[in-house]
Amino acid sequence: MASTAKQDNSELLLKQVTELLAQDSIYQIRNFIHDLYPAETAHLIESLQPEERKKIWTVIPPGIMGEILVCLHVEVATGLIDITDRKDLIKAAERLESDDLVDLLHSLPEPLYSKLMESIGVQERSRLESALSYDDHTAGGLMSLDVLTVRADVSLAVVLRYLRQRGSMPRATDNLIVVDRRDCFQGVLPLSVLVTKNPAAMVAELMDASVYAIPYQMPADEVALLFEQRDMLSAPVIAENGKLLGRITVDDIVDVIREQGDHSLMSMAGLDEEQDMFAPVMTSARHRAIWLGVNLLTAFLASWVIGLFEATLDKIVALAVLMPIVASMGGIAGSQTLTLVIRGLALRQIGSTNAAKLFKKEIAVGLVNGGLWAVVVAVIAGMWFQSASIGLLLGSAMVINLVCAAIAGASIPLMLQKLGIDPALAGGVLLTTVTDVVGFMAFLGLATLFLL
Repeated sequence: MASTAKQDNSELLLKQVTELLAQDSIYQIRNFIHDLYPAETAHLIESLQPEERKKIWTVIPPGIMGEILVCLHVEVATGLIDITDRKDLIKAAERLESDDLVDLLHSLPEPLYSKLMESIGVQERSRLESALSYDDHTAGGLMSLDVLTVRADVSLAVVLRYLRQRGSMPRATDNLIVVDRRDCFQGVLPLSVLVTKNPAAMVAELMDASVYAIPYQMPADEVALLFEQRDMLSAPVIAENGKLLGRITVDDIVDVIREQGDHSLMSMAGLDEEQDMFAPVMTSARHRAIWLGVNLLTAFLASWVIGLFEATLDKIVALAVLMPIVASMGGIAGSQTLTLVIRGLALRQIGSTNAAKLFKKEIAVGLVNGGLWAVVVAVIAGMWFQSASIGLLLGSAMVINLVCAAIAGASIPLMLQKLGIDPALAGGVLLTTVTDVVGFMAFLGLATLFLL
């Protein structure tokens, strides 16, 4: 129900902004955008044509430009950065929190990047340069530098007085991080404890020292899994020597989960999740051409296999009618296994200890489904062409291809992962090649052996 409401709201906003753009009323557009959250504005911008985006962007004040840019896909954000006044971009960047600012800096062209860094204080610049050195897909790349730290040897009253003097706290703060004099992580002091316990109590007595501190080099997907399993709202990030570097909050993890979902979905079609849906035709065509070329090569391979049995097809025309069934069933069965294994790898549910068991189980599933549907297609094909032999051959080829599809679907992702290749990106094409080639080879090969 909530998902439907969100979809209806997004469609309503898109309809409203489209009508305002058609009226070309800058004043009304400005008022409309003013009432939206930055993420909602970013969603609308990505749903519009490039020329419409420019009209929207011209009415957005610099104060919220940065918040919108960090919510956009890189390709869309880069296009807007190119048409934005440099002074406005610097103002926008200066209002961002450290983790969002790091994300934005990655998208900025070199002259603007250097100018922005020069406008930042020396100490803050040093912190940002350190954050920029971490890999985007690790805990270091996810973390925010905005952290509130306290010492263990002070009382809660001292901490409360310190917070009042600050007057503000970083967003999504649920814990204060306890460090020693060398800034090494010791534990966390939950805000709920701070405001409910005796102010005279010492931080050392009430802090939680069991909280897991995330190493800065931990991959982002593992960080997301850790947050999910432990229901965490935030977590400290530490260096190899235990020194506190920053913290990760749950909103950063939501972004990771969304990116993982986008990546998995787009990779299955050989696309990049950062691509602009409304990019120019030639740009989109160029992005897709490479994967289409790879697929064309695999299609030629399958056609070559069919060509090997040209004489058989000339004599028994029924084979040409039936052979797509074998390849199609194999493709579907293999895709089911492939998707299951890729998901298992992503969730760290498959490893060296249980891969063999999963492999055997999928082969067994292939045998069961192959046998079941072999009987069905054998009966249908036998009655259709009045030939029990053709029915038996089709059923036998079905069993062979479904078992091979199960083997390929389980083994291809594991092999690709060992080779350092994304299974979601290359798995589908390889699987289709295997099921097509094996399916045609099995059906036409059996026909050549037993019907000619």
